[in-house]
Parts: sequence; C-alpha cells; structure tokens
Amino acid sequence: QVQLMESGGGLVQPGGSLRLSCAASGSIFRINNMGWYRQAPGKQRELVARITSSGSTNYADSVKGRFTISRDNTKNTVYLQMTSLKPEDTAVYYCNVYEAIRASHYWGQGTQVTVSS
Repeated sequence: QVQLMESGGGLVQPGGSLRLSCAASGSIFRINNMGWYRQAPGKQRELVARITSSGSTNYADSVKGRFTISRDNTKNTVYLQMTSLKPEDTAVYYCNVYEAIRASHYWGQGTQVTVSS
C-alpha cells in the first residue's frame, strides 16, 4: 500500500499564493502519474493538474497560468504552486498518485484551501 501525506493548505487572501506538497510513502514500486484534484462544497471532484513520470503536465483551464505542478521523483513528492488565488479556488485539495504496475490509484486525506478577504 501507498500512503500520501499532504501539507500546505490554509487561508489566504485573494491574489495570494500557497504551495501544496504531497509525499508518498510505504510499499512503492513505481509511481507513474501524480496529480491534484479539488472538491468545492456542493460540487464534484475535479482535476486541477497532473504530471507524468517524465514531467509532462496538464492543467484545468481555470488554473492555467496561475498554478504550477512539479514533482521530485527522488522524494516521491508532488507539489502544487498556486498563485493569483481567487475565491473560486476555495476547496479541499486532494493528492492522487497512480501506479501502473498495480493499476491502482491512491488518494491523500485532503487539505483545505480557503481564499477569502
């Protein structure tokens, strides 16, 4: 099993920045895709950003140009740098990793991001 530990959420004013981190640990074979999803109250969980093992990235249209996903394969850690935050970015952010060899997705416990003045 793979465990994910997220950190970095909190309260920030509009226009501010936050950096989320997610470290994977446990019985890891090889992590393929890593990503961040978010879920706002009353809404479905949505993909925010994803990065492959080779570094290719894709983003939700709503965060392009403001968020940057990156990973450190030596630490099995994925990051999400969020800038120019808006109130509509308020949500619980979840880390997700995928191991192809096990065909398994793993989820973090979620970290709250609140953008408010």
